[in-house]
Amino acid sequence: MTVGAAPKGPVGVGLIGAGVISAQYLSNLTTFPDLEVRFVADIDLERAKSRAEEFGVAASGTVEQLLADDGIDIVVNLTLPSMHAEVDLAILAAGKHVWSEKPIATTAEDARRVLDAAAEAGLRVAVAPDTVLGAGLQTAFRAIADGRIGAPQTAITQVLNPGPDRWHPAPEFLFQAGGGPLLDLGPYYLSTLITVFGPVRRVSAVGSIARPERTVESGPRAGTTFEVTVPTYSALLIEFEGGTSAQATFSFQSALPRAGSFEITGTDGVIVLPDPNVFDGESELWTVASWTGVTGHDRPDPESIEAVGASTGRGLGVLELARAIAAGVPERASGALAAHVLDVMLAAAEASETGTTVAVTSTVSAPEPLPAGWDPTERTLA
Repeated sequence: MTVGAAPKGPVGVGLIGAGVISAQYLSNLTTFPDLEVRFVADIDLERAKSRAEEFGVAASGTVEQLLADDGIDIVVNLTLPSMHAEVDLAILAAGKHVWSEKPIATTAEDARRVLDAAAEAGLRVAVAPDTVLGAGLQTAFRAIADGRIGAPQTAITQVLNPGPDRWHPAPEFLFQAGGGPLLDLGPYYLSTLITVFGPVRRVSAVGSIARPERTVESGPRAGTTFEVTVPTYSALLIEFEGGTSAQATFSFQSALPRAGSFEITGTDGVIVLPDPNVFDGESELWTVASWTGVTGHDRPDPESIEAVGASTGRGLGVLELARAIAAGVPERASGALAAHVLDVMLAAAEASETGTTVAVTSTVSAPEPLPAGWDPTERTLA
């Protein structure tokens, strides 16, 4: 492969990290005609082999073997958050494009190192979440772009649950540096907010730890206790560069689960988006005009907006990256967007610790919505 060259389809894909989330990726990546998954790598070679065999991938082995494979153009990094930057840099050094799970890194400095290395090599870095590319959110984005609620002004979003220690077989990393609901859940909701409102100017926040020790509740390590070192509750007040604002709450300490609610108020109406942690779902729309003739405590029925587009699941971002490279256009789930989201989350963590409002110094351009007809099942790369 020529470094930075537009790949010819199907695009060769390798995957690093054969853990829990890899099954969701591989179940989709192996069905897209524009992609060909050619290698699964993991520090546990037997786990890599098993995952490759499960999804009909031809080869498995070490990270070094994957990176030496000239038939691979894009590498999917599914390692732990603390390893994302280091692994991304190795992928870029091997002359390959990156798709990384979120967050892009755990420090702003590491995120910048990754983006600088990509720019120097003429390569791309794209980062989860790719739920923002799913039919549910993309349909809502198109409705907003069409002016259905007027100019967006404010937003309220929240996602509350007891925590992943209830279901994840090895949840420790989600309660320690690089984790917590802010860095684990925040990318879904902040990426959505920034796509609608643009870059963030400053943020205030509060946080807490309800239980300093947790217990693994499922899998072979059930009963194992571990320390919680980051807040399991974070509430943010966000101001965007354009002067608009949003509130966002993320919790791993609520016995009353609430799936991600997300509403945006504009000058002419309100739209309720589907959960940004999923790829599908309808939106509901109320307009100022819909209240005409409504009296007392009644309220008008919302207009339901059915999702149109791709709702396949994790891996859509890898495909969109491959097609963007081939077309010579920017990818939507970009490393720059992920780095700005990370800066917002780190600013929120600092604001929570210091009791101050913290400025976000980076900026980013909000991506355009996908065309309604964008189809992952279509072969577009000859």
